[in-house]
Amino acid sequence: QVQLMESGGGLVQTGESLRLSCAASGSAFSLRNMGWYRQAPGKQRELVARISSGGTTNYADDVKGRFTISRDNAEYTVYLQMNSLKPEDTGVYYCYADRLGANYWGQGTQVTVSS
Repeated sequence: QVQLMESGGGLVQTGESLRLSCAASGSAFSLRNMGWYRQAPGKQRELVARISSGGTTNYADDVKGRFTISRDNAEYTVYLQMNSLKPEDTGVYYCYADRLGANYWGQGTQVTVSS
C-alpha cells in the first residue's frame, strides 16, 4: 500500500507562485508515474501534469510554460512549481501515483487564486 501526503496549497493573488509537494510512503519503491490533477468547483477532475519514473513529463495545455513538475525518486516525492497563477487555476489539487495494477490518490490540497 502507498500513502500520498500533499502540502503547499493556499490562497494567492493573480500572478503569484505556489509550490506543491507530495510525499509517498509505504511501498513507494515501485511507483511509475506521479503527478497532479485538479478539480475546480462543478467540474471533473483533470490532469495538470505528470512525470514518469524516467523523467518524461506531460502537461495540460493551459499550464504549459507556467507550471513545472519534478520528482525526487530517492525521496519518493513529486513537486509542482506553479508560476503566474490565474483565477482559473483555482481548485483542489490531488497528488497521483501509480504502479502496475494500482493507482493511488492523496487527500487533496486547496489552491485559491484571487483576481
